Amino acid sequence: MTSPVGFTLVQLRYFLVAAECGSMTEASARLHIAQSAVSTAVHNLERDLRVQLFIRRRGRGLTLTPAGERLRQQARDLLARAREVEQEARGEGETLCGPVAVGCFVTLAPYYLPALFSACTSRFPGIEIDVVEGEADQLVQALGAGRVDFALTYDLGLPGDVELDGETVATAPAHAIVPAGHPLAGESSVELSQLAAEPMVLLDLPHSRDYFRSLVAATGIAPDVRYRTQSYETVRSLVARGLGYSVLNQRPATRQTYGGGEIAALRLRDAGPPLDVKLAYVKAMTQTARAGAVMALLREIAAERDTA
Repeated sequence: MTSPVGFTLVQLRYFLVAAECGSMTEASARLHIAQSAVSTAVHNLERDLRVQLFIRRRGRGLTLTPAGERLRQQARDLLARAREVEQEARGEGETLCGPVAVGCFVTLAPYYLPALFSACTSRFPGIEIDVVEGEADQLVQALGAGRVDFALTYDLGLPGDVELDGETVATAPAHAIVPAGHPLAGESSVELSQLAAEPMVLLDLPHSRDYFRSLVAATGIAPDVRYRTQSYETVRSLVARGLGYSVLNQRPATRQTYGGGEIAALRLRDAGPPLDVKLAYVKAMTQTARAGAVMALLREIAAERDTA
C-alpha cells in the first residue's frame, strides 16, 4: 500500500501564483485571500516536501530555488491534469477548453499562427491560445520556466540547459532573394556562389545569423554583410531597394514588400539540407489533452505547407 501524499492541490496553486507574482502580498491580492494563508500554504508545502522553494529577501520579493523551478513545472502539469480529471468526472471530457500557451519562433509566426487560430476557433472554440513569440534561446527559456506548453521553432539553438524533446513537422529549405531588377531575378534556381560576392542583407537573430553566414561561407567566399536587421520584412524591403541579396527560409505568398518594392525568390542548388521546423517540449512534461489537440492542428498545418 502506497503512503498518502502530504501536500494538497491548493498548496500547489498558491505556490504557483506566488512564483508568478514574486511576492506573497501580490499573490494574496490575486487570489483574494489573506497573505497569511498564502505564506502558510507555501511554508507547509516546503515542510511536506522537505525542500526550500523560495529565497526570501526583505524588500526584494521571492526568488525560486532550483527545487522551486523544478516544482513549478511539475505543479503546473499536475494541476492541469487535475482539471481534466474534474471535467471527465462531470461528463465534460469531450469538450476541450481552457488555455494553451504556445511558443513560436518569431519568423514562423506569420506563416503558422493565423491558420492555427482559425482552425482552433473552428474545431475547439473552448480553447484559448496564448502565444509567446521569440527566437530560439527565448523559447527554450519559456519552455524551461513553464511559460509555454510547447514551442514551434527551427532546430536552432536547442536544447540549451533544458532537457527537451521534439518532433520535426516540416522542413524549410534556404532560398535567396534578390531585387526584381537583378540580372538573376528571372532564374528559377541559382548557386549561392553566384551571389556570395555581392553585398548581403542579414537577418540578424541569434543562431539564425550564424546559420545564414555559414551557408555563404561554405561557398568559399566570406559574406559581405552590409546591412543587419532583426525584422524579416525589413530584410525583404532592403533587398527590394537594391541594397543587396539575402538568404531566408520562409517564402511569403507575394513578391511585394511593405515599402512597395518587389523581390524575386530563387531556389538554391548548393544550400545543403533544409532546416527542420520542430514542435519542441520539455521531455518530462505530459501534455494536457487541449495542448495535444493544438499540437495536432499544427502538424496538419505544417503538412499542408510542406506539400503546397
